[in-house]
Amino acid sequence: MPEPLSGITVIEMTVAIQGPAAALYLRDMGAEVIKVEPPLGDPSRYMRGRQNELPENSMAPQHVAVNRGKRSICLDIKTDLGSRALFALLDNADVFLTNFRAAALTQMGLGYEQLKEKYPQLIYASVNGFGPKGPDASKAMFDGAACARGGLTYHTGNPDREPAMPGAIIIDTAGAMQLALGVMTAICARERHGVSQQVQTSALGATLWLQQWELTHVAMTNAELTRDGNHHSNIGGIYGVYETKDGDWITFAQVMTQEAWDAMCIFAETWELAIHPSFQTPGQRLGDGISEEATLEVREILKTAFASKTTDEWLKFLYSEPEIVWEKARSWQEVLVDEQNIANDYLTTVNLPDVGKTKTVGNLVALSETPGSVKGNPPELGEANNPLLTELGFNSSELAEIEMTATQQREETIAELKAIADAAAQ
Repeated sequence: MPEPLSGITVIEMTVAIQGPAAALYLRDMGAEVIKVEPPLGDPSRYMRGRQNELPENSMAPQHVAVNRGKRSICLDIKTDLGSRALFALLDNADVFLTNFRAAALTQMGLGYEQLKEKYPQLIYASVNGFGPKGPDASKAMFDGAACARGGLTYHTGNPDREPAMPGAIIIDTAGAMQLALGVMTAICARERHGVSQQVQTSALGATLWLQQWELTHVAMTNAELTRDGNHHSNIGGIYGVYETKDGDWITFAQVMTQEAWDAMCIFAETWELAIHPSFQTPGQRLGDGISEEATLEVREILKTAFASKTTDEWLKFLYSEPEIVWEKARSWQEVLVDEQNIANDYLTTVNLPDVGKTKTVGNLVALSETPGSVKGNPPELGEANNPLLTELGFNSSELAEIEMTATQQREETIAELKAIADAAAQ
């Protein structure tokens, strides 16, 4: 059975997460993705993170997470031969996907207008930090910077303390989702209308996308919403995260029926809430039409109630009430063994040199008739040089020169980095 993007070839020139994760989705849906890397490779190969006691030369988790099943070509495209190899790859490509800066791409002859003239059927997909226009179009971006610029950091954390960063790199990943969606839209447009085009999005744009409701609320009402700790800044009533007697945390979101609300009040021994006029409908329990004072009152009552019983007591009760919306706050260790993630194949296994088998996130979109699938391990740097470039007509001496040039450049770069590190240590 064909996969949705079978026959589509993507040439990827990316680093970190936002670009690679977009190409990963296309790969899971059947596209062939060829990742073109510089002599040292995508820097994410070396992003070890914290508490990482794996062998020093093992592939870094960040790289593993977003490069499953791709093929890697290692080229120094500043050389004539490396540049020729890249353009030979583009001769047969459907999509060129990148998160390099626009000025650098143009300097390398890889700007949109430059490639459009040479490859009129090529979809050119690019993503950056702050959008393709405006005074900060070329400004460098990390995930936390986009969170701050888009308002998410300011509205996260406790009201009496400094703003807090979200607990995961969510904006790079959201930008990847937007880019993958844009590429899919462009593929559809090319098939239906015969038009190829440029696809652009950004981390800042993704930050706004994730906050559409909140931003629209502020625009319409001129509200001064502030961060609210364990509660949402724009949701009143019971909605929040509460600590249990033994130190776990439960997100308590909604009680959808009166019967479930009564059962909750009996179990929690919050008798006053059972007859409180401010909390008798689902809307009221989410703050609709109630005062700020009533919101603070119910949260204090629930805080005491949750702290009076153990996690196991709460879970036993909550699982017996399907009309209550809740979830235990789980650690990443718990998420990796969650039976719900396993049942839905949300996690997959890759096999890595020096590490062995390990879990990572898999293909999350299920299609009934043309499903995608995970495609295997992340590639070693340059593993596809010889087979792919041979198919494109490069001879053995040219392949040897490409390899020699990349190796020499890699060794020189490593030596320079070591010298900088040694100087800083003195």
